[in-house]
Amino acid sequence: MELSEKETTKISKFLSLVLRHKPEAIGIVLDENGWADVNLLLEKLTLTGLDVDREILNHIVATNPKKRFAFNDASDKIRASQGHSINIELGYEPTVPPEILYHGTAIHNIDAITATGLEKRNRQHVHLSKDTTTAQAVGQRHGKPFIFEIMAGQMHLDGFIFFISENGVWLTDNVPAQYLKHHIK
Repeated sequence: MELSEKETTKISKFLSLVLRHKPEAIGIVLDENGWADVNLLLEKLTLTGLDVDREILNHIVATNPKKRFAFNDASDKIRASQGHSINIELGYEPTVPPEILYHGTAIHNIDAITATGLEKRNRQHVHLSKDTTTAQAVGQRHGKPFIFEIMAGQMHLDGFIFFISENGVWLTDNVPAQYLKHHIK
């Protein structure tokens, strides 16, 4: 199995679409925790014209730099680690966050975020990073990057709940503007 980076990215993006947003696009149903049966997923992917077998799927899960996907312990089910726009229960336990977390965005979003805070919009949670490098990479996807510093420790003390996904992304329902600081490098 030799996949080009372009092929790997194409399959990974399609898996993100199916496992995070539109499982019905290929005729599968996710369970209440977001899991899909691996064999059924592979069968349905093949029917859409994507030639994905178990070896390729294993490779994509293992090598995805953002660890977007995970297998269950038996490796017979797969799910996206976070970022769902469909209602599922990931089963993450509330976790005490570090004092400071970060959120990367594009400069053109600064005014709106400063006014309203960070909102989950069409996702289940706001995504936060534990380091500026990751936040910078996230922000670059949308334009010239900007990093907000999030006073997560204070939010936690004030009753906000945080979770950490399997791939290390911090999740919360929202970040009101008073917990945002402009990050200065």
